[in-house]
Amino acid sequence: MKIDTALLVIDVQAAMFPETDPVYDADGLLARISGLIAKARACHVPVIYVQHSEDEGEPLETNSPGWYIHPAVEPAAGDLIIQKHTPDSFHETNLQHELAELRIKKVVLTGIQTDMCVDATCRRAGDLGFEVLVAEDAHSTWGQSNQSASEIIEQYNEQFRSFADTRESSKIEFCSA
Repeated sequence: MKIDTALLVIDVQAAMFPETDPVYDADGLLARISGLIAKARACHVPVIYVQHSEDEGEPLETNSPGWYIHPAVEPAAGDLIIQKHTPDSFHETNLQHELAELRIKKVVLTGIQTDMCVDATCRRAGDLGFEVLVAEDAHSTWGQSNQSASEIIEQYNEQFRSFADTRESSKIEFCSA
């Protein structure tokens, strides 16, 4: 990949990892995202964090313990952090402007929640003309109704393939050959 690529880390915040009911495959997810961050940084590819902010009393209340980005994938000095209030990381944020300033044409998506913020951001990025690559094993959710988290993740990976590229995180490289 060229330097016209950015890695987006969506909503990987402490509240998503409670002891009683963490996001599906929490440790594996953090390890894979951390690996992608390391590969991106080694190739001087921008790592952009998207951080969801909720109202007072909510799990992702701004400046509450759960709001902070998980320490396993915390930003480095100079990494961009975009604040959002809706599932779509572009809606009423400066993400599109920042990507334009960096001359980014391709985004690699990781994060939480597969069926909410990752999905909304993936669709919007494509609508805005970005080439989108979803790290198919580096996004997660919780089981709902009669579907397990792994079933939801696989279902969304199939949906993503209709308008984006998907690839296992181990097969994503940021440095050009």
